[in-house]
Amino acid sequence: MRLKDFDYFLPEKLIAVEPPEKRESARLLAVDRCSGALTNSAIASLPDFLRKGDLLVFNDTKVIPARLYGRKKSGGRVELFLVRRAAGEAEEWSALIRSSKPPRVGTLIELADGVVAAVIDTAGEGAWLVRFTNAGDFAVWLEQNGAVPLPPYIRREPQKADRHRYQTVFAREAGAVAAPTAGLHFTEELLGSIAGVGVATAFLTLHVGLGTFMPVRVDDPRQHKMHREFYSIPPETIAAVRRCRQSGGRVIAVGTTVARTLEYAATKGELEAGSGDADIFIYPGYRFKVVDALVTNFHLPMSTLLMLVSAFAGRELILAAYRHAVEQEYRFFSYGDAMFIY
Repeated sequence: MRLKDFDYFLPEKLIAVEPPEKRESARLLAVDRCSGALTNSAIASLPDFLRKGDLLVFNDTKVIPARLYGRKKSGGRVELFLVRRAAGEAEEWSALIRSSKPPRVGTLIELADGVVAAVIDTAGEGAWLVRFTNAGDFAVWLEQNGAVPLPPYIRREPQKADRHRYQTVFAREAGAVAAPTAGLHFTEELLGSIAGVGVATAFLTLHVGLGTFMPVRVDDPRQHKMHREFYSIPPETIAAVRRCRQSGGRVIAVGTTVARTLEYAATKGELEAGSGDADIFIYPGYRFKVVDALVTNFHLPMSTLLMLVSAFAGRELILAAYRHAVEQEYRFFSYGDAMFIY
């Protein structure tokens, strides 16, 4: 297995840099793992592919406005990208720092409303540990002064609409620095249609972290190290999975974040409720223990997410589906169209 095995051709014009006019207007490419059949459809028609007794599992993480802009005492511009809040009572975060000169311990960064960020240590994986002072209620301050952390391939400044559109309608647990993008397509109306065909829903939390943006830099993907991400699975979701199994339904993960969380929670055998840090890396050869079907967007070439869907449906079938999507001019990546792999 080599990194180039997961490459594909993508015209730049197919990268979605704006959200669709309506969430439920996205297209849907249905992929049958057994027959290899590819069906062009729409996300609004997803209920047609579902069966009574199925279970859709969603990620209810909420994207924080993780990008901050400030200046050093010397006047140089600085960009902070918050990655994860550190344990403890102090408002400390691991963060990526971009400036004309590399930061060092002791650097002070002046931010809006008199808030100061002090670089106090390295945090590993290219990040720094930063302590914020004078912020008062930090969550409120961040909401007022942070920018939406759009993915790097969306080469524009965040707009007011992104605050709403780069967030699922069921987001409630703040902590992600990237959206669980398969969930962006769902509306209350679509969820109602899904319930109408006898399909249950359940939720878990995975705070999507830095790893979603990190490229694989080794030729043998098996040597790639995944970043840790906080997850939490409530007991009611475990109970919903068990009821689905007992009724003969399918456990359908809405997004690769849900798939990774469910599979990580089952690494010791039985699927368990609880919370912790997940760092599971799923690539071809992996045997899925929980997930029976997957709703997902189209992923970057040579990414860990493309490897996950290749593990789920087979690399050849997935690359054939991607070639078909390119020919049919589907929209790719976070604001793009979706796949249903069943």
